[in-house]
Amino acid sequence: MTEIDAKIDGLVPAWLTLPDIAEQLGVEVTRVRQLVKEGQLIAVRRGENRVLQVPADFIKEDKVVKGLVGTLTLLKDDGFTDEEMLEWLFTEDESLPGTPAQALRENRGTEVKRRAQALAV
Repeated sequence: MTEIDAKIDGLVPAWLTLPDIAEQLGVEVTRVRQLVKEGQLIAVRRGENRVLQVPADFIKEDKVVKGLVGTLTLLKDDGFTDEEMLEWLFTEDESLPGTPAQALRENRGTEVKRRAQALAV
């Protein structure tokens, strides 16, 4: 496990495999893979078998958390890697309060996007 893997593992409270997400969303696994490919979800290889997994906080009530896709797009446009996006989303931000991922789950996406835009140089 690399240093960044260990750091992200320490930040992200729970993970779901792509089949788990497909089941929750009521879609085929290929659709979930497409969401990852399109940058609407972030998946990282984890564990002994290096299975693709997505933070559980990205899924709420059988949907991708509202505001996540736009936030990921902003961060990607700012040049963030998937690992850096995960780190940012799951690191405490006292001004929110909580983590950006929590704020998105609590429907406070506007605040999260504002912070993501402020990161742009």
